[in-house]
Amino acid sequence: MNLVTIDRAYRVHIETFGCQMNEYDTELVRSLLKARGFTFTEDRERADVVLMNTCAIRENAHSKVYGHLAELKALKRQRHLVVGVLGCMAQNLKEELTETEPLVDVLAGPDSYRRLPDLLLQAIEVQEQGLKQRGMAVELSEYETYDDILPERTDGVNAWLAVMRGCDNFCSFCVVPYTRGRERSRDPQGIIRETEHLVAQGHKQVTLLGQNVNSYQFDAREGARLGAPGAGGCDWDFARLITAVADVPGIERVRFTSPHPKDFPPALLDAVAGHPKICKHIHLPLQSGNDRILDLMGRSYTRTEYLDLVDGIRKRNAEIALTTDIICGFCSETEEEFLDTYRVVQDVGFHAAYVFKYSERKHTIAARKYPDDVSEAIKSDRVVRIVDMQTGIAFRINQEMIGRTIATMVEGDAKRSSSQWKGRADNSLTVVWEKDGSRARPGDLVPITVSRASVTTLFGTEAPA
Repeated sequence: MNLVTIDRAYRVHIETFGCQMNEYDTELVRSLLKARGFTFTEDRERADVVLMNTCAIRENAHSKVYGHLAELKALKRQRHLVVGVLGCMAQNLKEELTETEPLVDVLAGPDSYRRLPDLLLQAIEVQEQGLKQRGMAVELSEYETYDDILPERTDGVNAWLAVMRGCDNFCSFCVVPYTRGRERSRDPQGIIRETEHLVAQGHKQVTLLGQNVNSYQFDAREGARLGAPGAGGCDWDFARLITAVADVPGIERVRFTSPHPKDFPPALLDAVAGHPKICKHIHLPLQSGNDRILDLMGRSYTRTEYLDLVDGIRKRNAEIALTTDIICGFCSETEEEFLDTYRVVQDVGFHAAYVFKYSERKHTIAARKYPDDVSEAIKSDRVVRIVDMQTGIAFRINQEMIGRTIATMVEGDAKRSSSQWKGRADNSLTVVWEKDGSRARPGDLVPITVSRASVTTLFGTEAPA
């Protein structure tokens, strides 16, 4: 079919599920579609196109997508409506979606967004002719980084900034290498230019993103052979990159997610501990505290190595907050092996932990090799036990903040009241305070004296500057 030219401003509604990388990808999609004349609406009822940018990692996000697809059936019966599924589900479940979801007109994986405008225009033309034809682009790329695309951002304080795509770790429970392909890092000069552009737009904070963000590595000499714009310099690792981004004038704070414990060389730890613009927070996924389970997961570190890393972080700067991810009930996990994880959480004292029941994902190593043989009841019980303990740890840590004055970046209105500001401390804790008498604006750094604390939030008053 010949490519279609746009003859009016078709309205697009985008719904995003899952991780921060999906948020960033939605911004890429908005930029690509806007350049071709599409407009956007927050009202699904008024849209000509509904796109769902999907996640294949968590069962909850997966279920939500199917729920939203069911809701769209009635809309599609009433009028012409193009429905597209983007992202990880489109990549990982393309056969299932094409066989069981006849209302889906377009499937586009994470490496195929440049083709999306034409796929949508073709789908619109086909529908207007009263025909049915699905458009699909789900090829994985070894090279696509969207380095030349400036995402269409809406948040005026934080900006997501992907520095790499894909993952080479192949953890046995994880589908990312199959949905987002192998690791490839962006040119550092392009990242720095994008950061400068963000400053010009008014952003004060950037969060560097990657499926394994701290494995970032760009060989500029290889770039010279490939004709990359950063050719001619020496190699870049993540420590050098995050320092260069933090040194861009106008940037007040730099965060990063999600890292892997295997990729924390001393230079990176020193940068986080010592650079005033790099936030004192490291998300350090544990997943399990038992060596046999870690080996089955393909995590490439032991319990001792993980604890040594924690010790190295805290010796450099005791103010660095640690958060983590934990999977309960992985294949064949015994009670004693679970207790190894429980004890690590107890010993480390994380500021927060995101605790999940193991959920088998199609096409992963675990799905092919290991039976999902821990019952749902046991998984749930283990999650509750970890969460209960972590709740007490977080409450104790937050109580210790009472009386301290902390620099807080204003993000916007508090969730429960527009008469309060909400912000984040350097260590990523949420802070809430009254607007009354405050001259603060989103993006400002203001001193807040903490007067009380809950498990998840600090409350205080604005101190004199």
